[in-house]
Amino acid sequence: MRRVLVIDPDDSRRRRLCAELTDCEIIEAAETKDLHDALTAGLSAIVAAAESFDESIELTAIANTVPVVLVAAEPSIRRAVAAMRAGASDYLAHPLESGALAAALRRIAESAPAADRSAEFSPLIGHCPAMRELFDRIRAVAATNSTVLIQGESGTGKELVAHALHANSSRRHARMISLNCSVVPPPLLSRELFGSANVGASADSAIRRSLVAAADGGTLFLDAIGDLPADAQEHLLAFLRQGGNGGGRFDVRLLAATHHDLKQLADNGHFRHDLFLLLNAVALRVPPLRERGEDVLAIANDILERTAVKLNKRGLSFAANAACAMRRYPWPGNVRELENAVERAAILCQGATIDASELAIDVNRQPPPALATATPQDTPAAAVDGEIEDADSGALEQFFLRFVLENQDQLTETELAERLGISRKSLWERRQRLDIPRRRTRKRGPRHGDA
Repeated sequence: MRRVLVIDPDDSRRRRLCAELTDCEIIEAAETKDLHDALTAGLSAIVAAAESFDESIELTAIANTVPVVLVAAEPSIRRAVAAMRAGASDYLAHPLESGALAAALRRIAESAPAADRSAEFSPLIGHCPAMRELFDRIRAVAATNSTVLIQGESGTGKELVAHALHANSSRRHARMISLNCSVVPPPLLSRELFGSANVGASADSAIRRSLVAAADGGTLFLDAIGDLPADAQEHLLAFLRQGGNGGGRFDVRLLAATHHDLKQLADNGHFRHDLFLLLNAVALRVPPLRERGEDVLAIANDILERTAVKLNKRGLSFAANAACAMRRYPWPGNVRELENAVERAAILCQGATIDASELAIDVNRQPPPALATATPQDTPAAAVDGEIEDADSGALEQFFLRFVLENQDQLTETELAERLGISRKSLWERRQRLDIPRRRTRKRGPRHGDA
């Protein structure tokens, strides 16, 4: 039986709404503030009186993925359009026509299976058509041994897609080894992947110290494949032509990801065309956040919930203007930028409600081009770390200063950079600019080979 929360401050009107829902388990509430407790009760839907328009918009943001039906005493087309854009599943008018509310809940129930597809691919979150299509393709491809090329802008969650492919494959009980090709110096990439024999060592012993060997029986994920240098491309091409099994020694499935247009790089001579064809056996596109509609609020609420627990600031929520701002903003840094904005706002906010100003985003910013086609060498450092560079500089620097000072005694420089979503080079540059000296107080054990 479906469990439905009915919110209306008018007792008699609330009873009339409840009388419409004869086949549901009803939870009644007079005010929106009772929503937080009810959300833990496994609701199928929320029916709410649209007394205050701002309150109705805020309610859809707090409800997150629970469908909301708004019932307006004084309906208008403008408010109906705005409510649907804000995430309401339906907008009805008083007095209700017979069966209208029950029909609205039936429509929600019929669409629920498609909306719940993301559960098996957690922590990927998505209910929009583009994400439902991506989940269907992951489900179809995961069971195969095909090489998969995952394409999408920076910060869209390509590595999460790779993990979903591995977790839903027959190799899920083996290891998934990940390597970001952009962070390893080019002369060392081939050695990391395929090994390198020292003087007096056999080729077989060398390859057994490689990432290919470590991924034997499992999955090898190469992120930023567009940054793979020429010699590593040649070795990878030979590996794939041998069936992806290292000449019979290793059984490895290859997944690769890039934010570049890899075909354009190949056409321009910056990437081997024959390697591109092998990598592109199956291609998955991860949509940018600006194309995902209401997913932005679902993801933001998930980030806020996790961040609130981490900061011990439970009960945080977004104000209506913050929810509207997140919908309007094009998110050039995608989910990674959204995560940075929400975490920064959660740290800096003084109350329980996050206002739009605390997100420090420019809602009038124009969206970026569809997909980067520049060569890896042409990509500026600011673009690599662009997920937070475009936020308000004052709020960003305050967040950066506080985060580094509070965490530098517990985290390494690499860990600090990863938590901030930037490179170590950017971390060093910002330390210099903000005059934050690096402390060397963390105790370390002796290195291998030390006396």
